[in-house]
Amino acid sequence: MSYRKLTATEIKMLKSQGCVSETWGRIEVSSDFNPQHYRNVTFSGAIRLGATNKTFCRDRNVVYQSGIYNAAIHNCVIGDDVYIAKISNYIANYNIAEGVFIENVDRINATGESTYGNGVQVSVLNESGGREVPIYDRLSAHVAYFIAMYRHKPQLINSLRNSITEYAQKQRSDQGIIGRNSVILNSGVILDVKIGECARIEGAARLSNGTIASTSAAPVKVGVNVVASDFIIMSGADVDEGAVVVRSFVGQGSRVARLFSAHDSLFFANCTCENGEASSVFGGPYTVSTHKSSLLIAGMFSFLNAGSGSNQSNHMYKLGPIHQGVVERGSKTTSDSYLLWPAHIGAFSLVMGRHVEHPDTSRMPFSYLIEKSGQSYLVPGVNLKSVGTIRDSKKWPCRDRRTDHDRLDQINFNLLSPYTVAKMIEGVKLLRNIKETSGETAATYSYQGMTIDARALDKGIQYYQFAIDKFMGNSIISRLKDAVEIDNTKLPYLLSPIASAGEGEWIDVAGLIAPKSEITRLCDDIVAGRIDDIEIINTRLREMHLHYYNMEWNWVVENFKSWWGKECDELTTDDLIAIMNRWQESVVALDKLLYEDARKEFSMVTKIGFGVDGTSICKEIDFEQVRGDFEQDPFVRMVLDHIKEKTALANDMLRRLGVEHEEIEMFAGKRDKIA
Repeated sequence: MSYRKLTATEIKMLKSQGCVSETWGRIEVSSDFNPQHYRNVTFSGAIRLGATNKTFCRDRNVVYQSGIYNAAIHNCVIGDDVYIAKISNYIANYNIAEGVFIENVDRINATGESTYGNGVQVSVLNESGGREVPIYDRLSAHVAYFIAMYRHKPQLINSLRNSITEYAQKQRSDQGIIGRNSVILNSGVILDVKIGECARIEGAARLSNGTIASTSAAPVKVGVNVVASDFIIMSGADVDEGAVVVRSFVGQGSRVARLFSAHDSLFFANCTCENGEASSVFGGPYTVSTHKSSLLIAGMFSFLNAGSGSNQSNHMYKLGPIHQGVVERGSKTTSDSYLLWPAHIGAFSLVMGRHVEHPDTSRMPFSYLIEKSGQSYLVPGVNLKSVGTIRDSKKWPCRDRRTDHDRLDQINFNLLSPYTVAKMIEGVKLLRNIKETSGETAATYSYQGMTIDARALDKGIQYYQFAIDKFMGNSIISRLKDAVEIDNTKLPYLLSPIASAGEGEWIDVAGLIAPKSEITRLCDDIVAGRIDDIEIINTRLREMHLHYYNMEWNWVVENFKSWWGKECDELTTDDLIAIMNRWQESVVALDKLLYEDARKEFSMVTKIGFGVDGTSICKEIDFEQVRGDFEQDPFVRMVLDHIKEKTALANDMLRRLGVEHEEIEMFAGKRDKIA
């Protein structure tokens, strides 16, 4: 855009409208500048003013003419069609893009050179330091995981830090930015904040040293009484209703609201934090804490649902608040649950009660950790039959609030994966070893300070075996579902590996499930200098996520013999028939358990409080009007449909194998009795 100096006539008109400047000669304007749209404005420093040809229609058709009214503007570039009015103090050192609307704000100022929150050190997990993560507006959960958790690789940490520092320095400027079509209303002081496109800041109390990475596809909202300093707020996020955010990162699609207080914390994609408090938290995707009395502190979480009054302690009153904990993906903490760090809770587990003996259930996923008479009891695998676990896995993808096409966090939603299945395989071995060591007739067993009832141990083995059978069978069917012909000569080809990676241990890198070997290879490339650009790191992580299923199959091939007793390339059609039967029995057995678990929600006990002023018939009617009929419940229908779908899939596969058999029926199978 070309600019020109003000004419004498324009200066005269501006003065007549209450505008003031000691340096009219430093003001430049666009070719179609209209002086009529500037009233009671004090100009100072170098100023550029765009056109004011458009109006804003807001608040039920109230029209606002673009221009500047009742404001002090210092050293700013104002784009086309901007509305600025009722500025109590001043706007200084900002580039304000076209279409921005600013009204009733105390002060907006870039105080000097700033990186706008990029490079701020966040002390996650250990409040006393040692795992600091430098935040920036391209940070993914996975890179943060490397920096926080891979301190055993100091060269990697140094390389990542250097790349982030270099990126942060590129953001350094003495001019702030307010992006196109952003709105700032009724707010207090905004200092050294870079604001992206289409952001809406309304009623914020104080924002300082941060970046609001809003985009037109995924606008950011910052609402009433929000206080934020040394922060990054990513696209699609919502920070509102008195939230306090200090030295923290709010990821894409996340919500922090209702007086929630967070300091030195990271919250990645789709987290929801309301009412409570977070201190030194690494919140992987879908970390949820919405209750007033809940505290998350010094822990690593993802896909968490924190109950009311959930609490942890990281201070044992010796060397300070130096302890940390890990709660793996998909876990829940019930009301008033408590964990004394250090502790490590396995994936998809439920924690109930108080636990002060530093439990480690990492080798026992899908378990309950329950307090009984002051002792910690472990119930292995029982969460595999919980409707809550399945309901969560179905709702997470549906609750992805990210509308930005550039999604930084690569999220795998699978309940069963090489990561969890390997742990269940290990869990079966571990439980059998515990039973063998302590004796077949023992009533209870001890495991790392926890107690396991004998019946719970046996059931845990059974649940794990069902899930392993289900996963391995799913993988086989997925490989064969599109095959035109299946016979003994074609099987070795159809079941051959299809990727160069996937064998060995798999890990959960804050939402990304991947082979450890691939993560190690990426880290080695960073250390060796083959990758020195943070965008290339994000691309590599995205590619890893996209190739998940190919790598998953390689893991299945590697572990197939230990599960079935034969290598994949040794399988015959007779083996496939046996695999189909075993898979079908396990799938239906688990679904029946889910079905029966769902039925508990419709028992007489759950009807207490219904039909309060009527008879038992009234209670039934009242309950049905509110909760509906069991057989028509959406989740129950989903379970029944899943059984039908898998039954049909098994029948189809057996038919394609040329097997003469009666159709497998829903709920058929040798394991019906477990329900």
